[in-house]
Amino acid sequence: MIYNSIIHLYSSAVKVAALFNKKIALMRKGEEEAFRILEEKIVKGEKYLWFHAASLGEFEQGRPLIEEIRKHYPQYKVLQTFFSPSGYEVRKDYKGADIVCYLPIDTPRNARRFIELTQPYMAFFIKYEFWQNYLNELYRHHIPTYSVSSIFRQDQIFFRWYGKGYSKILHTFTHLFVQNNESVNLLRKLGVNQTSIVGDTRFDRVIEICRQAKELPLVEKFKGDSFTFIAGSSWSPDEEIFIPYFNSHPELKLIIAPHVIEESHIKEIIERITRKTVRYTQATEETIANADCLIIDCFGLLSSIYRYGEIAYIGGGFGVGIHNVLEAAVYGMPVIFGPNNRKFREAQGLLACDGGFEIRGQKDFNELVDRLIQNHDFLKESGKLADEFVRENAGALKKIMQTIGNKL
Repeated sequence: MIYNSIIHLYSSAVKVAALFNKKIALMRKGEEEAFRILEEKIVKGEKYLWFHAASLGEFEQGRPLIEEIRKHYPQYKVLQTFFSPSGYEVRKDYKGADIVCYLPIDTPRNARRFIELTQPYMAFFIKYEFWQNYLNELYRHHIPTYSVSSIFRQDQIFFRWYGKGYSKILHTFTHLFVQNNESVNLLRKLGVNQTSIVGDTRFDRVIEICRQAKELPLVEKFKGDSFTFIAGSSWSPDEEIFIPYFNSHPELKLIIAPHVIEESHIKEIIERITRKTVRYTQATEETIANADCLIIDCFGLLSSIYRYGEIAYIGGGFGVGIHNVLEAAVYGMPVIFGPNNRKFREAQGLLACDGGFEIRGQKDFNELVDRLIQNHDFLKESGKLADEFVRENAGALKKIMQTIGNKL
């Protein structure tokens, strides 16, 4: 009852917030249209595997599993749902799924309707997705349900005195594929024993992305023979640190792929830069060859762009939390990020192996990048350690398939 009351309050708050926030409005509209999409596209008699991810990052964790299943078990259809526009709007045309839509808000009525309509053969919830009504409905229908790449910490609601009731939903999972031993131990305290330590599927995913990386002639033309610094998923606090350094170092070229590509933010970046800048969507071979800074003002290129850099900076560490560090590390380059990285196991691993570096402000950043540029051996060794970290932690996909393969 408490959970459902919170969900209804949340729903009401979303309706109000949608009047003022474009992203929330997209989410609300998508949720409202989800059942129409499902009714139009669900093919009766087909077996659907349902994958749910909150956003783009979680989707990328589930994607290796989707593609491995489709390769070996083509008889199944795939339903992919999202919670956030940053996932759905980027991957709504994903060819690996037969149906892509938002997940309707987790009310008992929506959960019943969704399960009755889709009748999934299996369900996979990626990382932090624990929707009580959907999970209970799947359990009641005896549908095998898996948590993929999940990670648990002592401060989560499941392990607090007031989260005892909510923690019961963990028993609805057929199996939880977790990232580390701490997660297994915490779950065992709750009597949840259907677990395996498999690691993080993102390691498998970034290796595959690296293999399939696009050649980008304009970016290659921009780079030429220059030492190139790539800033991925940057926010304003990040840009306030690396742009001044770039402005005063003419030997360095800069590629910025900001997390937010709204026009106002792109203009803000351009105003901060004192050197010749070009936007990717407006670039020609002539303008890009003469530019010092390239701004990526579109989605879908960043994971391939890292191949053109010597150093990567990953944004979010001075705010919401760092974004995907592995996409850069897999190319054998040192990775720099801000201090909000404690909850990111992959970042902690890079720090531990000396393939990644935390900076807390302008002084730290300047000293570190100076050293990386001036000391070739340090640069090369840091990049090698980053690459080895990714390769050594791959293999989660194989372990998951060994468990679910005999049920497909």
